[in-house]
Amino acid sequence: MPQFDAQTLIFLRALRDQFPTAEAALAAIAGLRATLTLPKGTIHVVSDVHGEYVKLKHIINNASGSLRPLVDQTFAGRLGEAEKLELLNLIYYPRETFMQQTFADAAARRDFVRRVCGLEFEILRVLSRRYDIATMEAVFPASFRAAFRELLYGVYLERSTAYFDALLEPIMEHGRELDFLRLTARVIRNLLISELIVAGDFGDRGPRIDRVIDIVMHQPNVAITWGNHDASWLGACLGSEACIATVLRFSLRYRRLSQLEEGYGIPLAPLERLARDVYGDDPATQFACKGVGLREPLQMARMQKAIAIIQFKLEGQLIARNPQFRLAHRNLLPLIDPKAGTIALEGKTHPLLDTHLPTIDWANPNALSPEEAACIERLRRSFLQSPVLWQQMRFLAQKGTMWLRRDENLIFHACVPVDAQGEFLPMEIDGRELRGRALFDELNLVVQRAVRTNDPQCLDLLWYLWGSPLSPLFGKDKMTTLEGYFIADKHTHHETKNPYFELIHEPWFCRNVLAEFGCDPERGLIVNGHVPVKIAQGESPLKRSGQAVTIDGAFSEAYGDKGYTLVLDAERTSLALHHHFESVSDAIHDGADIIPSIEHIRTYPQPRTVADTESGERLRNEIAALEKLIAAYESNAIHEFS
Repeated sequence: MPQFDAQTLIFLRALRDQFPTAEAALAAIAGLRATLTLPKGTIHVVSDVHGEYVKLKHIINNASGSLRPLVDQTFAGRLGEAEKLELLNLIYYPRETFMQQTFADAAARRDFVRRVCGLEFEILRVLSRRYDIATMEAVFPASFRAAFRELLYGVYLERSTAYFDALLEPIMEHGRELDFLRLTARVIRNLLISELIVAGDFGDRGPRIDRVIDIVMHQPNVAITWGNHDASWLGACLGSEACIATVLRFSLRYRRLSQLEEGYGIPLAPLERLARDVYGDDPATQFACKGVGLREPLQMARMQKAIAIIQFKLEGQLIARNPQFRLAHRNLLPLIDPKAGTIALEGKTHPLLDTHLPTIDWANPNALSPEEAACIERLRRSFLQSPVLWQQMRFLAQKGTMWLRRDENLIFHACVPVDAQGEFLPMEIDGRELRGRALFDELNLVVQRAVRTNDPQCLDLLWYLWGSPLSPLFGKDKMTTLEGYFIADKHTHHETKNPYFELIHEPWFCRNVLAEFGCDPERGLIVNGHVPVKIAQGESPLKRSGQAVTIDGAFSEAYGDKGYTLVLDAERTSLALHHHFESVSDAIHDGADIIPSIEHIRTYPQPRTVADTESGERLRNEIAALEKLIAAYESNAIHEFS
């Protein structure tokens, strides 16, 4: 007779609430064991989207290019190229495409809807082979779940054409056919990607971080590994003044103010006033903004200069109150000689390109002037009071983590900080020196504590993650923002990468990193973003080790307007290289799809099943728990509910 300790019985009684009888537990085990035999889901991993929401939406809609070959294969010899393109556009952009159609009469409109629905449900039948019925029905729209069930499975029951027509007729009689087509297209898109992973950096440089996050929030199954830009936005949302200054400066530098004013309802009037009152006669030539926009360029440059000076002061204060960061050498404003108009860095004196610094008190260079303090306080209140910003950053925190394991793949944004010999470097947190996986896991707790409590020390750590030497999200020796604005010598602008980025070319090093995070050191693959692959120079995203890949393909237009998706499906691991996407209008009128170049990184001798993945591990653990529950029922250690 099986024996159960008191702790196990507590867990089993809690499990009984969900499975009150042995029969219910057996039925669940049967379903879980069957699920283990299905093909593993297709996971799409993207990184460094940097605000490019239009391109991201299209890549999600076309499933990184995998929908087109599915349509080609499913309808080979049955549909012409124009018909296949129309069907693809109806799945990518159903509303825009449907509105372009013209019909001779109502009968022609109904025939069109019936034909498209028939084709789309044929695609759904192909996709349904990858999923159990419960998963399929979970993605059906609740209002039309019964209709979807009949349209999908009725063919196998040899339902008549009249039966299918009767299902669709009320929808068309009430003019809801577009709604139905949109829902069907969404189900197809959701089933093509079983999980979307964003490996960091949702915003900055591109136009709208708010719209990028909104698109991702509408995907059914999402996971996130944070990037350094995400850390700065999280800190800004939670009221870190240094992080607020950072995201504001970035938004100004790239003329991305709509995301603040329209997206998050954060007015920039306090900063405009500061720029006007303090820098009103300043040419601000070193602070010219990129791109074009509605605001006058000189005013934008003055606003950027105003917030940059505030940023440098706040960073100096933060460094001073956190000696454990070991960043005293990056407290830069006190290194300026205002009379000589120079700055002393690393034993060398450099002339300043801009010496008009009216808000700096040289007796205390990091102190905010009264005008600056009032400005940043008003901006801070706006960040804290933005409901959309809070909702989106909470989503990033809830769905996010420092690292993920998927199948054989270890996914994180930038690097594991190491020395030149490949030894993991320690970082001090709460008086403890942590390295490797322990550091990543502790930083997970730091982020969650920051969101939950607004702990000032945790907020300072979010700033550290943005751009400091031991940050796994940054991976360079310094962030040379001030040098870029004020010093002509380009050598001072250089940021030295952590040795990690060279060592991932070495198989021994990759095996060490994979083993540290509990991944198979022989078959595992390290997946990073953060550092754009120099595609034009012929750089390969796959490192010489064969065990590391960089998927930052310069998604943002500011970086190169390309981008990668790593596609993990049952038969292979592939890398899809994307190209420029003009517009939805061009996609519909001219067929301007993003057709990626595909590189197969790994091909498996046998298609992988759910049992071969970490999801399979979870399901086997659930089965083991249910087996214990059944044993407890059968031994009468726990009574079944009747």
